[in-house]
Amino acid sequence: MQTTGPFSEREVSAFLEQAVLPVRLACNAAPGQPLVLSLWFVPEAGALYCASLRSARVVRCLERDPRCAFEVAGDQPPYRGVRGRGTARIEPARGEEILRRALRRYLGGEDAPLARWLLSRSAREVAIRVEPERVASFDYTQRMTASTTRSA
Repeated sequence: MQTTGPFSEREVSAFLEQAVLPVRLACNAAPGQPLVLSLWFVPEAGALYCASLRSARVVRCLERDPRCAFEVAGDQPPYRGVRGRGTARIEPARGEEILRRALRRYLGGEDAPLARWLLSRSAREVAIRVEPERVASFDYTQRMTASTTRSA
């Protein structure tokens, strides 16, 4: 994996481990028609794993063309995060496992009504493995802090 930006490869991994934010995943839906969607993710061994229904459009798109791009970043200043491009693979056998791990990561467990509803469909879940090829980090903390200090 090639990395650029202010974060080292270790800092990229740490950011992805700590960020309880959705990944914005982009794929090719049809010739000339991109698709971007937000999914919960679980980082593992340098890859990002998401769970989705087998019948979801994103799964069909990635099976047809595994090239993808992604971003994990917050929506509030100061803006910082990780973005990149890579290749996605569909792993049907890991769907329920990744779903359960995502529920623990984002909801704190499997007892919430949303978690129970998602688990009721878990037999139809697949895992989407995003293997990053290029990753760029960004951190505008100093730049944004400096601009708010000057205006005060």
